[in-house]
Amino acid sequence: MDRTEARRPRHTVEPTEAQRQRVAEMPARAVEYLRQGGDSFLATRADAVVNWSRKYSMFLYPFVTACCGMEFMSVAGPRYDLDRFGFALPRFSPRQADLLMVVGTITHRNAPILKKVYDQMAEPKWVMAFGACTCSGGPYNNYATVQGIDTIVPVDIYIPGCPPRPEAVMEGLMKLQARIQAEKVSGEGRHRDAVDFDSPVIEKPIA
Repeated sequence: MDRTEARRPRHTVEPTEAQRQRVAEMPARAVEYLRQGGDSFLATRADAVVNWSRKYSMFLYPFVTACCGMEFMSVAGPRYDLDRFGFALPRFSPRQADLLMVVGTITHRNAPILKKVYDQMAEPKWVMAFGACTCSGGPYNNYATVQGIDTIVPVDIYIPGCPPRPEAVMEGLMKLQARIQAEKVSGEGRHRDAVDFDSPVIEKPIA
């Protein structure tokens, strides 16, 4: 038997008439879908690629103020290996970071500093509330503590706990990645509508 003859498929399945009709109608269906305002196939795939690259190349900015910082250090250590998720490179300049991790208690005195750091970060940017004090003020329900940083900056993911376990932090990071993957890439560069949050603190004027 000839080798070329042996490589030929013995059974060829011919497409049915319904399948041929469906293939012939696909261009017309695509044109009608675009005419009605739907996204093109290329734009949808581009969103998926851009979001995939964003969620695996996060640059952290740890805004650490209190005892939750010890738990953040344990999460950032080699035992839990955040490099697997693309979160292993902290940056201490807000202009080079895209994930603001607010770790610890935020008082009204350093609330304007937090807002300024958030404003200096380039789009797209995300915010993580790390710990109970950051999410809701924790046990400090008094005049000096901000009762949740969502009154200052928009928060994308909340990680409760006093302090939260490293496993909870890792789960929060993975949920943030899932949210980033599902986002719509805007032509303006922003990943969501920008909302101006009024700072609850009136800064002291410089004399």
